[in-house]
Amino acid sequence: MEQNMSAQESLRLIESMIGQAKKSFSRVSFYFLLWGGLLIAAMIATYLLRDQPGAWGQGAPWGIAGMLGGIISGVHGAQQGKRELVNNPMDRIIGWLWSSFVITMLITIVCTVRNDHDPGAMITLLTGIPTFMTGQIMRFRPLIIGGILFWVAGIAMHLTGDPLVLTMLYCGAMLFGYIVPGFMLKHQENVLRAA
Repeated sequence: MEQNMSAQESLRLIESMIGQAKKSFSRVSFYFLLWGGLLIAAMIATYLLRDQPGAWGQGAPWGIAGMLGGIISGVHGAQQGKRELVNNPMDRIIGWLWSSFVITMLITIVCTVRNDHDPGAMITLLTGIPTFMTGQIMRFRPLIIGGILFWVAGIAMHLTGDPLVLTMLYCGAMLFGYIVPGFMLKHQENVLRAA
């Protein structure tokens, strides 16, 4: 049986879904803070080890950060899933958005490294997509701005070869694209818990 909704009922449903997304995705602060911190550390380590031969000079800090972040995220996500069994449509949409980003990022890394190119600028550009879209879905301006910053930093990274400038651009994008919004989401989460 098909039920027609009035414009006001549709608007209330959409607002309710956005409210659910804000409530459930204020919990993503953990992931933005975790990944922001790990990836800034990996970039700084890569800069400091850039003249080392072998794996340490060729990206081992990124592999370590990726494995560590994946394990911590998986454990945290499993624990969070056991505590909060309710999953709304916005949770799934944002989850699939970030999953598709990770798949695209891994393919990009393999393809660029195989062709002896640094994947950093391309990954930074790609990071803008899920960050910007998560901000739009949640109507959370700091993530929208963060996504735009990743695009700007990615373009600038394509235009320079200076390792210090690349490091500063990437770390700045992570700081203002992940860390600052992560702390703001954490504050929002605390406010929602207190309510």
